[in-house]
Amino acid sequence: MKTLVLILLICVTISCKKEELKSEVILKNDISNPPVLPEDKSVRIDSILLTSFNNKTLFNFYKATNYRTIWQSEDSRKIILTELLKSDEEGLNPEDYKVKTLSDFEKKSATLNDSDLAKYDILLTESFQKYISHLTNGTLNPRKLYKNWDLKENYIDLNETLTNLLDSDSLADKIKQLKPNHIVYKRLKKALKLINTFPKDDFKALKIAEIIAPNDTNPSIIDIKKRLTYWKELQPQDSLTTIYDPETILAIKKFQSRHGLAIDGIIGPATISSLNFSKKQRMQQIIVNLERWKWYPKEMGKEYIIINIPDYRLTLIKEKDTLRTHRVIVGRAKRKTPILSSKLTQVVFNPTWTVPPTILLEDVIPAILKNRSYLSESNIKIYDRNGKIVSPYEWQLSQAQSYRYVQSPGTFNSLGMVKIIFPNRFSVYLHDTNHRDYFDKIDRSLSSGCVRVDNPLELTEYLLNDAVNWNLEKITTILQNEKTKFVKIKKEVSFHLLYWTAWSENNKLIFRDDIYNLDNDLYTKLRN
Repeated sequence: MKTLVLILLICVTISCKKEELKSEVILKNDISNPPVLPEDKSVRIDSILLTSFNNKTLFNFYKATNYRTIWQSEDSRKIILTELLKSDEEGLNPEDYKVKTLSDFEKKSATLNDSDLAKYDILLTESFQKYISHLTNGTLNPRKLYKNWDLKENYIDLNETLTNLLDSDSLADKIKQLKPNHIVYKRLKKALKLINTFPKDDFKALKIAEIIAPNDTNPSIIDIKKRLTYWKELQPQDSLTTIYDPETILAIKKFQSRHGLAIDGIIGPATISSLNFSKKQRMQQIIVNLERWKWYPKEMGKEYIIINIPDYRLTLIKEKDTLRTHRVIVGRAKRKTPILSSKLTQVVFNPTWTVPPTILLEDVIPAILKNRSYLSESNIKIYDRNGKIVSPYEWQLSQAQSYRYVQSPGTFNSLGMVKIIFPNRFSVYLHDTNHRDYFDKIDRSLSSGCVRVDNPLELTEYLLNDAVNWNLEKITTILQNEKTKFVKIKKEVSFHLLYWTAWSENNKLIFRDDIYNLDNDLYTKLRN
């Protein structure tokens, strides 16, 4: 009898252990694939209705809910509707999210039947998913728009994100965290608010026959003063004269500063062109830049260099503090500087320069055909496929593209005294230049795609971060040897080549010329 009881106890124990183990397995599976759990009073959704939306992501989301509605909370619905209604503050279009239809549903939500509740729930989810996608990754795909684009897509799992938002105690805060957090994006949002405070304008295009200098008298000055008053550079006046007076000169200089123009007080074609932009055009310019910033990396790195191509400026940032700025020269419109993110890896002192294919075809070969001495004057050596030096006088046009053209190190080298490398598929890099006077130009869209940096040795000293071995004195000694030397950058510094033409500073609108003519085309695509 005792033996039988013992056997039964063992069986029960084993059975209990199996049940415990089975429960643990189920629990682990639930954790690894958490379903969306609808709130009480949810409504059943017909899968045929979901199929009609032709949206796989949407269908999979409701499949995880066991085809039940999820937006039973009035507070949650109103938070989402508020976000969608004010999506224009993010440069987005509220009409893309069917806000009128959703608002109509919400007004009648207390009296909707189950069928309409299901439709409302699905439509709200679809619109919210679309908003999340646009907010985190932009409305358009830049990889389909531009060839010189090499930024990783800001991947987001919409259903996982939506599930996490549903589980959150603070839906509004969680949505805010999805928005780009960079200071430039915030300044663009501020710029959009600022531009909307300006009244509707009805100005006609300004035209001048010749430049207007300080103290000149010109009939166009009256219209120019009206334009400056509109943009709040001049205080409103009861009467306006045709004299280009000191007060107007100061206003023009402020205007020129905000638009990246030469701050000389001279009213010429560039200043007139900027004055001729309407409120609508500037607003559109801000919107396209908000779109671009949704494409850009969400995390730039703890320490990073960011170059704004249209502003011709390099900025080095560490822990959100700006440590250094340098003027730069970027690619001209026919040879655009690409958009990319990378990391700085290496410094090359006394670099050689191997002529790239485009420059070879468009610049070097025509120069050789005009004058064979061009090569020796430019300190360029020619190598055949076997690495043998080819005399300029043995050079043949039929073989021109099979040769390798290398400019020796030295003060006349096109790359200057230093080159800073970051891996990329465009073969571009930062470098010094043998034309340092170009940094004094206002329009510095002059290169063949690479970025020339003003005072590059100071930047190099900072990046190498070694006061003993790589101070300016040691660097100068190496440069005087005119021998090529490669040095690894040990600091982790991210690198971003980006493009934006509008922002705000201290409640002032800031604009730059759209040097690659990208803004208008992008706005058209956004609104079509």
